[in-house]
Amino acid sequence: MGVPVDKIKVFLRSSLFFLLFTMGIIGFATYILLLVPVTNLSQRRRVVPSWGKYNRAILAATCGLTVRVWGRENLPPPPYVILCKHQSAWETVTLQALFPECVLVLKKSLLKIPFFGWGLMATGQIAIDRSQGVKALRLMAVKCQEVFDVGRTVLIFPEGTRVEPGEVGKYNPGGVGMALTAGVPIVPVAHNAGSFWRPRAFLKQPGEIQLRIGAAIPTAGLGKGDRKALTRQVQDAVEGMMAEINDSWKDGQTP
Repeated sequence: MGVPVDKIKVFLRSSLFFLLFTMGIIGFATYILLLVPVTNLSQRRRVVPSWGKYNRAILAATCGLTVRVWGRENLPPPPYVILCKHQSAWETVTLQALFPECVLVLKKSLLKIPFFGWGLMATGQIAIDRSQGVKALRLMAVKCQEVFDVGRTVLIFPEGTRVEPGEVGKYNPGGVGMALTAGVPIVPVAHNAGSFWRPRAFLKQPGEIQLRIGAAIPTAGLGKGDRKALTRQVQDAVEGMMAEINDSWKDGQTP
């Protein structure tokens, strides 16, 4: 008995996406590196949303994977902290298109990837070594404040690592702490990308990712003593939107 035709199509389409994605990384990273001697950091960061748009376009064209966004009206003026559900590589490579002012907080090990890591460094993305504990948090606080000072936004995955659809990871308080220290709002974001592009998976299923932006949570006037309660509030907001996304699916829509 042979492999079902649908599975072959998904594999071929995912392979084509991977080829175009790799070419995009090399192309955009090379362009950004060429800009280093003649531009400042702010100018190089303006290239990043174009990379996110490129990735969204090739995902739609090759894999039939698109996204629908609700709640754009909830975004306050920058700066703010986005605390986003983490289910897939999709967030890392496309959210710059949805949030063009954002700077990512990500694992330091990603800087070792040729071209991709070089592009991250040249555009001032915030890379931390979580094994360093408190030292890493202090460095992240300094880097985040530098981002806020120039009117940009920070995107953090509070669960730290990608989780399977339906799972809830531990919500770390670091992102909330950054927002409290700077006195900027927190924007909770939920999506179901992992149902189409699973954590650490090669295959991408066709469909429409739902992404929801929740109401901004103010931090002005709050102190470090409120961090635990605020982290819980963020978790409730994100997971509440996840439940709404799951409930909104009609029969037959689940991949």
